[in-house]
Amino acid sequence: MGLMDILSGMSNGPRGGSGGSHSMSPIVMAALGLLAYKAVKGMRAPQQPATQPSAAPAQTGSLGDILGSLGLGGSATQGGGVGGILAGGLGDLVRQFQAAGHGKVADSWVASGQNKPIPSQELEKVLAPEQIDFLMQKTGMTRTELLNGLSQKLPEVVDQLTPQGRIPAPHELEQA
Repeated sequence: MGLMDILSGMSNGPRGGSGGSHSMSPIVMAALGLLAYKAVKGMRAPQQPATQPSAAPAQTGSLGDILGSLGLGGSATQGGGVGGILAGGLGDLVRQFQAAGHGKVADSWVASGQNKPIPSQELEKVLAPEQIDFLMQKTGMTRTELLNGLSQKLPEVVDQLTPQGRIPAPHELEQA
């Protein structure tokens, strides 16, 4: 599955569209939004004070809304830089998992082979509170829905973005 398949077509998952809808499921949008958040904010220890990504009003509905609230603008969703955003976010996310003692789990998502699961309770310990709050605000999902959905979908999204068993270079994601 290529990058555009992930960005425009994955509609399964919690509260995802069904039928002929081409809208992205909220949980896939949250997973990609997390990668964008990581790319913009970089790795931050959970104990450090967080700054809010943007004072933009709460919006739910599209990945463009999430990227826009991070200061990336809607053009990123049309290929103008989304590869760099996702590649940077993937690397930062893997480092965040490593710092939280779950590096082998994240490494399994990147590597070829079986993806190791991450229970929602453990995922909540890995992600910083401001990351969770940001994604809840942008997707309209409850904390429980978000964490349960991400624990199921994040391994798949990372796996699909890393088909060669490594974090791809930005240009590789652009070409996908």
